Formats: sequence, C-alpha cells, structure tokens
Amino acid sequence: MKSISEILVTGTSQEKIKILETLTDVKNPEILEKIILGLDDDDIQVRGEAFSSLVLNKNKIEKSLIRNLESSNKNIKGFASLVLANRNDSAAIPKIMKLVEDEHSMVRSCAIGALRHLKALEAEKIILQSLLDSNLEVKKSALQAIMDLDFIIPEEIIIKISKDDNPEIKKILLELKR
Repeated sequence: MKSISEILVTGTSQEKIKILETLTDVKNPEILEKIILGLDDDDIQVRGEAFSSLVLNKNKIEKSLIRNLESSNKNIKGFASLVLANRNDSAAIPKIMKLVEDEHSMVRSCAIGALRHLKALEAEKIILQSLLDSNLEVKKSALQAIMDLDFIIPEEIIIKISKDDNPEIKKILLELKR
C-alpha cells in the first residue's frame, strides 16, 4: 500500500482527492508540505481539496503557510494567501501585503482578496495603488476590496481609472459613486 506522502506526490487525481479529504488534522511537516504542493496540482479538483484540507486543518500550520508565501510558484503563493485569509490569520497581513507587488497578476489578485477578507485596513495605500495595475482582475479585486473596506479613492486615481474602457470597471465605478 502506498504511503500518504507517496499518494500526494505520485497518485492519481482520485487517490489524491480521497486522501486529502481525510487530512484535516495533519501536524507532520513533511505531509503538510505535500498538501501545500497540492495547491499547484494540474487537476483543479485536487487543488481545491488541498485548499480545503489546509483551511480546515485544526493545527497551528500558519508558519508553514506563511513560509510558502515566498514560494517561487505563483499558485502556491496566491492560494496560500487565501488559505491564511480563510483561517483568519491576521498575523500574515504584512507578508500578504508584499504579494500585492508580485510579478504575477494572479498572485496580486489573490493577495488583495486575502487582505479584503482579513479586513486589512492597514493595506489601504497598496490596495488603492492596485487600481492602477495593468491587469483587469487585479483592478477588479482592488475595487471590490475598496468597496468592502469603505476606502475613499483619491480624485486623481478616479480620473486615471475612469479612462479605462472596460465595462466591468465602469460598472464598479458607478457603484462606488453611489
């Protein structure tokens, strides 16, 4: 019979999902790291199950998750920030704030979403700056965070983003004006 660690690395998607469903009480650092690596699995269902396993884990796993915010892998960085947010780990806010400047737009968007979920008022400046990001999803994440956290957008930023022709951005701007 394959070990848990072996299944998490070389198992089929179904084997990984089946084992991940049982791993909500993992303390073993080696297995925990394998679960975190599952956030980058090719199969979206495996990624989702790894995410759930980490969110539901009853142990203090924040240090491992925070360490993985510095991963070279964009999926692991982005999804680890969201796991920390779903675990309500406000101690991770400073590290998550750094991800808002990551080279990968997916990581930036996830980080903003995590900060929004954590109600990170100290991230106001960096979230407002994200309205000027070149990526649409990052802009939308920033606008949503601004609305939820009741930040006020400076007039000069409103003028710049009003020039965006994207209908989704225009719709969100209209909501903000109300």
